[in-house]
Amino acid sequence: MLCLASLTFAWLEDITVTLWNLFLIGQSLEERCNRILRDMEGSLTARDRVGLQDFVLLEAYTSESAFLENLRKRFHENLIYTYIGTLLVSVNPYKELGIYTKKQMDIYMGVNLFELPPHIYALADNVYRTMLTESNNHFILISGESGAGKTEASKKILQFYAVSCPSTKLMDNVRDRLLLSNPVLEAFGNAKTLKNDNSSRFGKYMDIQFDHVGGAVGGHILSYLLEKSRVVHQNHGERNFHIFYQLVEGGEEDLLRWLGLQRNCQQYSYLVQGECAKVSSINDKTDWKTVRKALTVIEFSESNVESLFAIIASVLHLGNVKFIADSRGYATLNSSPEIHWLSKENATVLSPFTIDHAVYARDALAKAIYGRTFTWLVNMLNESLANKDSSRKTVIGLLDIYGFEVFNVNSFEQFCINYCNEKLQQLFIQLTLKSEQEEYEMEGIEWEPVPYFNNKIICDLVEEKFKGIIAVLDEECLRPGEATDMTFLEKLEEKMAGHPHFITQRDTFLTFCNLSLDHVLTIFHLQVMRQSKNAIVQLCFPTTEPDSKKRPETVATQFKSSLVGLTEILMSKEPWYVRCIKPNEGKQPGSFDDVLVRHQVKYLGLMEHLRVRRAGFAYRRRYQIFLQRYKPLCPDTWPNWKGTAAEGVQCLVKHLGFKPDEYKMGRTKIFIRHPRTLFATEDAFEVCKHELATRIQAKYKGYRVKGHYMRQREAATTIETCWRGLKARRERQKRAWAVKVIKKFIKGFMTRNQPVSVDNSEYLDYVRQNYLTRLKESLPKTVLDQNTWLTPPPIMKEASEMLRKLYTRYMVRKYIQGMTTERKAQLQIKGLTSSLFKGRKENYPHSVSRPFVDTRIKINVQTKVISFHAFPQYSVPVVKYDRNGFRPRFRQLIYTGTAAYLVEEAKIKQRVQFNQLKAMCVPLGVSVSNLSDNFFILHIQSEDIKQKGDLVLQCDHIFEALTKLCLVANKENCINVVQGSIKFDIQPGREGFVDFKSGQETMIYRAKNGHLMVV
Repeated sequence: MLCLASLTFAWLEDITVTLWNLFLIGQSLEERCNRILRDMEGSLTARDRVGLQDFVLLEAYTSESAFLENLRKRFHENLIYTYIGTLLVSVNPYKELGIYTKKQMDIYMGVNLFELPPHIYALADNVYRTMLTESNNHFILISGESGAGKTEASKKILQFYAVSCPSTKLMDNVRDRLLLSNPVLEAFGNAKTLKNDNSSRFGKYMDIQFDHVGGAVGGHILSYLLEKSRVVHQNHGERNFHIFYQLVEGGEEDLLRWLGLQRNCQQYSYLVQGECAKVSSINDKTDWKTVRKALTVIEFSESNVESLFAIIASVLHLGNVKFIADSRGYATLNSSPEIHWLSKENATVLSPFTIDHAVYARDALAKAIYGRTFTWLVNMLNESLANKDSSRKTVIGLLDIYGFEVFNVNSFEQFCINYCNEKLQQLFIQLTLKSEQEEYEMEGIEWEPVPYFNNKIICDLVEEKFKGIIAVLDEECLRPGEATDMTFLEKLEEKMAGHPHFITQRDTFLTFCNLSLDHVLTIFHLQVMRQSKNAIVQLCFPTTEPDSKKRPETVATQFKSSLVGLTEILMSKEPWYVRCIKPNEGKQPGSFDDVLVRHQVKYLGLMEHLRVRRAGFAYRRRYQIFLQRYKPLCPDTWPNWKGTAAEGVQCLVKHLGFKPDEYKMGRTKIFIRHPRTLFATEDAFEVCKHELATRIQAKYKGYRVKGHYMRQREAATTIETCWRGLKARRERQKRAWAVKVIKKFIKGFMTRNQPVSVDNSEYLDYVRQNYLTRLKESLPKTVLDQNTWLTPPPIMKEASEMLRKLYTRYMVRKYIQGMTTERKAQLQIKGLTSSLFKGRKENYPHSVSRPFVDTRIKINVQTKVISFHAFPQYSVPVVKYDRNGFRPRFRQLIYTGTAAYLVEEAKIKQRVQFNQLKAMCVPLGVSVSNLSDNFFILHIQSEDIKQKGDLVLQCDHIFEALTKLCLVANKENCINVVQGSIKFDIQPGREGFVDFKSGQETMIYRAKNGHLMVV
């Protein structure tokens, strides 16, 4: 079989444009065929990147290395699925790939097996549709090593059927039970091993029953060879069954108290032998909740659930029972609290066991209890899944069986597991060969014998009557006396000597005899268990069970019988296969261990299956399907072939230039021998398909565009007609309305100065609105802008004035609200300055923009005043003119709270008390001219002739200095602005003058009349 539609566009990258010459007229048939086959060679190289999706198409199909190389390529590209015909090979990626979504399920529903890339959903869907079409039963065999992904594959198939099957309330209920049976079985039957954290420790066969429309209506589960020895013993790095840890870690406090358990796995002997009770990848608490929910959905009664967990707890308590030797060496029980939780009665049964025999009997009882409880659990699940409708149902079986494995030391359970795999491999080869031979005979194609290894000799070595290993084991176990492994081994070597497939290793031989008899319980065990009040235990140890002293069948014989029954079940169904492969031992994503994978490929029989599938011809298809797919490649068969399908295929292959030894024509199918022949045909079809699609698209687009254009043109004409009429009517209405409005506007304009009336009211409203709109867009930006207010019309004068005042107040308030405290204080001082000098002194406007400061001299000058007098409130450099001679002296003027100081380099030259300044007389305390000079005179009031007279000072910051003086001295009316000359006292009784006049250049000098002239 072969994947056809999954050939990607990447494979066509190397194909040249000359491929299409196949369809050009004028070339001979031979030239066209040679060109196709030559150009197809280039496209085959692209397949080397990701490998082939079907191993049947391998050229070197007998080469194990080529097989592994193809598997490795696909694994490294995250392509974990590959076909061998209808067999699916799955490699565990050990990471999430995002290929199991609902969208992926929808893609694979109703699609032929080889139309899409290999996937577990493709196999599940084809099994389902084949079952519906042919109304027969099928099974899917999932096998592989522990950790290869068998359990996950089984889950994915169940999830696919849960989504794809028809849905009703009843079917949804069955679907939920089928899905939730998995976590229950995993909890009780799976455990952590060295190779897998969720390893199935039992074989499981599940039948899913479908009605005539494909709805899931029931199910049935068979279990095989539960590894009961794990209950009492685990190797280092392994755990007991999950349910023990889930109960201890996740159980409710009340439940644990009722069962006498502690939330500590380290307290229980059966849980700590592997020394890994905690595993990072396992969340026992979450899994416990899942199991409890599953038991509720599956409709386990509360009493059954309690009895079930009581049994699990009793096994843990039983493992903690200890024995001590009495004086005779017999085992006796100590008075541990475990006995209280195991039995409420004080009855005593005496049996002369040594401590070793007592421990063995205890473990045998624990294994028997757990094993029978597991069987009861499976039966309860079957009752829950049972279909009540007696009408005929079709079935899909899922066989999740343990994988063939070879260890340095192989246990009895591993022997049974490998025997099971050999038996299934024998069935697998038989069914595959049978189906191949039947198809060849049906089509009239000569069958070519296929060389393969027939493992019947291995199966006979194990199961042959009276001679096989199982027969020898039974004989040794059932003979009188104590059976030992050494006597069993000697008998095997005696009977199997010379067999080409049998060797022994004494140093690694395990306790086969004890494990084969492991289920055998003494009559005392049975009697004690039958007295239990636990409902499940009563069912597991019924009183109807015979107490015959004859030994029952051994585990090996029971397993052989169950395997025969399983084989009969599978032989009655159509087979499908999933082979799971583990790429490495470390569970590492992206790691591919060639040696490990090669080993699995061998024991899974994949090469044998490939050789059977490739026997003679790699590909076969019905004539109708082959012709329907490839007829575009030949002008005679495209677009429609008039004759029979067989004749059309014959014409097609002749046109393509197939050689006689490359194909055979059967009764209903064509058989193609070599994969490269098919690849070339498929690649040519891919090119042809795109060209045909382009032509069809061009024709169809032209047809659609033309029709669309005609409809648009007709619609445009209709719309234009209607629109023109509508537009003309609207235009007429608009003009009539405009005439009325213009008349009213003109009349309103003519009567605008008259009182408001009907004629001018609307016009006046328009005037108001227009003025307000224009005013909104031209409002003043600042408070000082007094000239940009829009001139109002006569009717709006009063309103305009009110708006202007309101807006001015709004601007002022907004400005004030945005001022800082410092800015406000500065403006208050400036306001005082304005009241003193505005309009009175020429250079005042130049000072408005300059901010005032607290000091204009260095701090060390003020320090002396601070140290000896008071804290300075203002300081400024000045020039002092002597009273006699008017010689300039550079000084610093400093104000404190009570006086003004004239300082020279931190030396106080003169102190003027503010109360000495003249006031309420002429001249006042300070005199300045009305010109733009910087002179001011401090008039000091004094009667003492020895006192100094008035101070004549020049200051660059005269407005700041005088304003600060008014504030500090609290004398706002002490400044006199004078025109012309200022008289001052040189000393009491002696007067001087300072004359001021305007000039082009600034000059300060002593005039001839003895006055100080300031120009």
